[in-house]
Amino acid sequence: MDTIYIEREVMSLPRTQAMLDKYPKARHVTVERYTDVFNAPGQNFRVQKSNPALILAKKHGNRVLPTPPDYHIGGQNNYYFSHMLNCIYDCRYCFLQGMYRSANYVVFVNYEDFFEDIQTTSNNNTEPSWFFSGYDCDSLALEPMTYFMEQCLAAFDSMPNAWLEIRTKSTQIRNLTSRKPIDNCVVAYSLSPENIARTEEHKTPSLAKRIKALKLLQDHGWKIGLRFDPLLKAENSQQLYSTLFEQVFAEIDASLVHSVSLGPFRLPKPFFKKMIRLYPDSALLSASMSVRDNMVSYDENTEANLINFCESQLLNEYISSEQYFPCVSVS
Repeated sequence: MDTIYIEREVMSLPRTQAMLDKYPKARHVTVERYTDVFNAPGQNFRVQKSNPALILAKKHGNRVLPTPPDYHIGGQNNYYFSHMLNCIYDCRYCFLQGMYRSANYVVFVNYEDFFEDIQTTSNNNTEPSWFFSGYDCDSLALEPMTYFMEQCLAAFDSMPNAWLEIRTKSTQIRNLTSRKPIDNCVVAYSLSPENIARTEEHKTPSLAKRIKALKLLQDHGWKIGLRFDPLLKAENSQQLYSTLFEQVFAEIDASLVHSVSLGPFRLPKPFFKKMIRLYPDSALLSASMSVRDNMVSYDENTEANLINFCESQLLNEYISSEQYFPCVSVS
């Protein structure tokens, strides 16, 4: 990390100083608000992605937000929170590169405010509430620097009516395997066929390493989730996903998997147009697409066939219907 921007308000916090100590050679730049840097005009996401800066900031309000309607794993009260904006990985299909001007990483250091808002939200509901981490970032990728999830788990351990999903592709799981699992947490991995992961999910751990992490977490007693999302089209998609399911369930105990979800490839049209400009040579983004309700996706038949095939494979061979939560219903 060559450059770190620090909001003046958080400069003296011990947590800020601990993160700065991780990068002793980095240049420090004091700013009033992180948005002055993150939302500045004239930025090039692609250029920044090769050497992003770190921004340490305070999140003011809107720390806990409702999820989109189909983003759930069975609960009625569903929310997401983002202690970080942007991801260290470089997946070609990721909506973040279409949403943000900047590829720099923002870490909000006021963790306790997040936990307080989560507690308040949970207390307002009589039924259990689900809180999803990893919507605007990867939950664990920078854990060795932030220690956010370590403290998040401690907070959720005292909130039995609040459930946490940790969404990740990262193998940074030491802070989980070195402690006792908590009952109200699911560690969910995003998984793609090996060939697709290699070509489209740049800088991510390999599929084999993700499966190994899942098995280790399951062996340590953690509830795990499998997120085959987004489903991506290839010349031999059915064979690729069939092989993926075989690889995953050869290593983990399917009966102990908390939840499995499938989700289609869909992007808001403005995001997609921006991503095409960033990656004009991307085979994934240049594939034949259709636009429905201002969302870019595969045509309805292609999307339905891929989801129905994967759904059939999973339900007939590996999991029960009680474990399955499709992100979008397809007839």
